[in-house]
Amino acid sequence: MKQSAGILLYKFIDSTLFFLLVHPGGPFWKNKDLESWSIPKGEFTNEEDPLEAAKREFHEETGFKLEGETEEFIALEPVKLKSGKKVLAWALEFDIDVTLVKSNEFEVEWPPKSGTLQSFPEIDKAEWFQTAEALKKINPAQADFIVQIVSKISATL
Repeated sequence: MKQSAGILLYKFIDSTLFFLLVHPGGPFWKNKDLESWSIPKGEFTNEEDPLEAAKREFHEETGFKLEGETEEFIALEPVKLKSGKKVLAWALEFDIDVTLVKSNEFEVEWPPKSGTLQSFPEIDKAEWFQTAEALKKINPAQADFIVQIVSKISATL
C-alpha cells in the first residue's frame, strides 16, 4: 500500500486559528479550488522515518526547512484517501510567509499524447485559511487532520 507523510502547520492571529494548505500545480488542478487543497505531503518508503519524510516533503514543496524538536510535532491519526493511500501527518504551530513559497517541479507530457514534456511546480500556491474555510478547501479525506488538531487545541484551552 502506498503511503504519504505530511505536515499541517497552524498558527494563531490574535485568537483566530489558521491552517497552511497548498494547492497542487499542473494543468489538471489549474481551475480547481474547493476540496482540491492539501497539506504538504509526499510518498515515503518503509525504510524511512515517517516524520523525517514529512519534513523532507514539506521542504521540497514549500522551500522551507522545518527545524525543531520531535516532541513539538503533534502526531495525528492517519487518514485513507479514495485511492487507498494512507496519509500520516503531524501538526506544528509555526508561521511561514506564503509569498516566499518555492516548490520543486515535476515533468508531465502536456498536452496529452503530444510528445511534449512540460515542467510544472508540484504546488502552485500556499495560503493560510481560517478553520471553516480550510475545511471547504482541503481534500475531504484530509479534513480529519484539521478536525483532529482543532480538537487537540480545544482540549488544552
